[in-house]
Amino acid sequence: MSSLPPLIDSHCHIVFSSFEEDLDEVASRWRLAGVKSLLHACVEPSEIPSIKLLADRFPELRYSVGLHPLDTKSWDGTKTIDILRKAAHEDSRVVAIGELGLDLFKDRNLDEQINVLKPQLHLANELDLPVIIHCRDAAAPMLKLLKEFKQAGRSIKGVMHCWGGNEEEMKKFLDLGLYISFSGTVTFPKAQQIHQCALVVPEDRFLIETDSPFLAPVPMRGKRNEPAFVESIASSIAEIRGQTFASIANCSTANSQALFGLP
Repeated sequence: MSSLPPLIDSHCHIVFSSFEEDLDEVASRWRLAGVKSLLHACVEPSEIPSIKLLADRFPELRYSVGLHPLDTKSWDGTKTIDILRKAAHEDSRVVAIGELGLDLFKDRNLDEQINVLKPQLHLANELDLPVIIHCRDAAAPMLKLLKEFKQAGRSIKGVMHCWGGNEEEMKKFLDLGLYISFSGTVTFPKAQQIHQCALVVPEDRFLIETDSPFLAPVPMRGKRNEPAFVESIASSIAEIRGQTFASIANCSTANSQALFGLP
């Protein structure tokens, strides 16, 4: 196994019920695939105790704490922020704030989403932690908000999770210092816009992720996604960029370590 290039799944959700029956087998498969670390993203604070138990169970797992833009109903102002802050202070395995962001594909409550997003950005700045940004059909308002945040002297570091935008948008997020993360969508034959982004993204600024259990890559498309499948994502990016699998694995792993301090 040591001959395999190291891989990191920089975004997964294995706390979900679809993994309840066979999580030990799932873990065996990710280890066989060379996955050395996983970053478990949090979508709402009620998940934190369960994710923490998973980190106890799997020493290669680190996690984020945050509130997803489609879960604004769970927002309770300073009470929610206090829960996130406490969780981050209590466990050094918390390496990011998120999954936070804006989603205008499934919801249109932009003002409400911004009211949930801003305090989380401030918390990440306060704790000096990177953010995991979910941004769907919302590049313009997200860019505007992040630019205002930076102009106010607040530091921004983090990743655009499950990248689905175009090259022009990607370059604007890169200019803000953010990383770009590619999921199983980069393996879809018709995802030409994402292929172009994967082709031109700087080698020191991209991550790979599964977003398990969603968006399984080709040839597993339509099945439950799992961390081992990050291998297919690395292979697809290698093909798009005309590089070796090992070079993509090594670059994405080094980038994940640089951003999140993963083992």
